[in-house]
Amino acid sequence: MEKKKVIDMKGIKKRFYIGTPNELEVLKGIDIEVYEGEFVAIVGASGSGKSTLMNIIGSLDRPTEGTYFLDDVNITEAKDHQLSAIRNQKIGFVFQTYNLIAKTNALKNVEMPMLYGKVNGKQRVERAKELLTIVGMEDRLKHLPEELSGGQKQRVAIARAMANNPAIILADEPTGALDSETGRMVMDLFHKLHKEQGKTIILITHSPELAEETERIITIKDGLITGERKGSGKQC
Repeated sequence: MEKKKVIDMKGIKKRFYIGTPNELEVLKGIDIEVYEGEFVAIVGASGSGKSTLMNIIGSLDRPTEGTYFLDDVNITEAKDHQLSAIRNQKIGFVFQTYNLIAKTNALKNVEMPMLYGKVNGKQRVERAKELLTIVGMEDRLKHLPEELSGGQKQRVAIARAMANNPAIILADEPTGALDSETGRMVMDLFHKLHKEQGKTIILITHSPELAEETERIITIKDGLITGERKGSGKQC
């Protein structure tokens, strides 16, 4: 059975300061297809355009030119409220800096996307506890972010990304602020979500070693895709 295409980008360009003397074209015509259940890495050095690309994949920003279909929805023509709903329901975000809410405990942080998704209180708590158990944080439910290590914060962030059971997890340098052992633990979690729950995972990274663990590696340089190859798909 043919797998469903969840991301279909064609001719994606992104320019800043449009019409000014210092106009800057960061993405220069990107074509990407990602299929349901894939584990894909987008690799590039700082300044390659990968963060700008991630913002467009995640519907946090719009392209200047090109077409982008996410799960058959034309993102380039969607209204702001539609994009907001897509971000809440279809995509789970994991950032290098965790982006947890400071004075809010782990349980409430994981509940937050469900609050916006209008899930009732009892269901929110049950789902948040279940997700924190999956990521091995069941004994830290009431801890604030400042009481957690970097790795623990990232595990809470991964649980939060899963809150509304999104089809896609978008991870931007998720191990960048972690030591190698803790980073290993976070990557193992992504493998688990991919294998056991069939999640589509897009990993944005500058690390060739981490990229090698995914099924497909897309290399971006100077705003263009310069290569694509298979990864091992295996945990190190």
